[in-house]
This record gives sequence, structure tokens and C-alpha cells, in this order.
Amino acid sequence: MSTIKHTKTELKAQTDALRRFQRFLPMLQLKKQQLQMEIAAITVRRDSVRDREKQARAAVDGWSRIFADTAGAPDLGDLAVLQRITTAPGNIAGVPIPIYSGVTVIRKPLDLFDTPPWLDDAQDAVEQIIALRAEATVLECQRERIARELLTTSQRVNLFEKVKIPECRDNIRVIRIFLGDEQTASVARGKIAKRRSASPNTAQPHEEDAA
Repeated sequence: MSTIKHTKTELKAQTDALRRFQRFLPMLQLKKQQLQMEIAAITVRRDSVRDREKQARAAVDGWSRIFADTAGAPDLGDLAVLQRITTAPGNIAGVPIPIYSGVTVIRKPLDLFDTPPWLDDAQDAVEQIIALRAEATVLECQRERIARELLTTSQRVNLFEKVKIPECRDNIRVIRIFLGDEQTASVARGKIAKRRSASPNTAQPHEEDAA
């Protein structure tokens, strides 16, 4: 603990600091709870998107077997290629986050006469997988940013709860004890000085009567 001055000015400074910490602490605790709830909600959405991606991949696996048996069939990964993920700016509890808007996908041109009709469906499925993967990536980015803010907020809450507020309270207690002792000593010194000033003068010797 840093050295403090045992003065009334320091007592006021410590009291003001304590009030300030006590005023900010509930706001930090509320923000911490909000961030925790947002992380939980984003995690649910991210996992849901990942599950949908897995289901889409399972559906594409059927076409993979058909592609393997079809001469000259393009690779599934070539049917559609991600070009860009589009996001919009968002904000949660003061944290800037990206909001998923969509993807730009380059689709491989298909010959309507030389390719089977189900290839269009396979291309749609690949594009859907790309979009779902991109959405999950954006959600994970949101989660990471909010998690970093949660860590910072939690550290501040702990600092206020376990360090700053107890430290101020202890400083206030020490200063008050010191000032109280000083006041008591001052009163005692005043009483002693008053008793000394009020005590009778030492008696002077009387002159002897003339013979």
C-alpha cells in the first residue's frame, strides 16, 4: 500500500475516491453480466450455423460419390469460390463488432448441354456451405472481440472490488485514527496548559515587622 498523508485533505481525497469507485463498480458489474450474456447468445448462434454447415456438407457428400463416378465432372470445390465476405458495423455494450451481411461467390460457368442438371443443385449446395462457413467465421470474430472486452471488464471489477475499494477504506480508517489521536492529544495538551495557567503563584516571604 502506498504511503498516505495523515491530513484532512488526504482524508477528503480518499473519501471522494471511494465514492467514485463505489459509483462505477455497479456499472462495470452490469456491463460484465451483459457481455457474458452476449457471449452465450453468440455461441448458440455460431454453433447453430456450424450444425447447419455440417448438415449441408453431409448432403454434398452424396454428390461427391456421384462426381467420383462421372467422367469429366468438375471438383466440388471448383463449383463456387468465395470472393468476399460482406459485413456491417455493429456495437454491443460499447464493443465494435462486424455483423454478417452476406458473401460474394464466384460460380463456375456450367455448360447447360454437357453437364447433368443435378450439377446446378450441387453448386447451390456448395455456395450455401460457403455462406454458412463465412457466417460462422463472423460470429466467432464477434465472440472473440466481446470475450476480450469481458476480460478487461472483469479485471476492472476485480481491481475495484478487491484492491481499490478496500484500500480506500483502510486508508480512511488509518487517517481517521491518526486525526482522532491527534485531536485527543491536542485536547489533553490544552487541558494541561489550562491547569498550569490557573494554578496559584508560589507564596512570597512576608517582611518581618519592624522592631
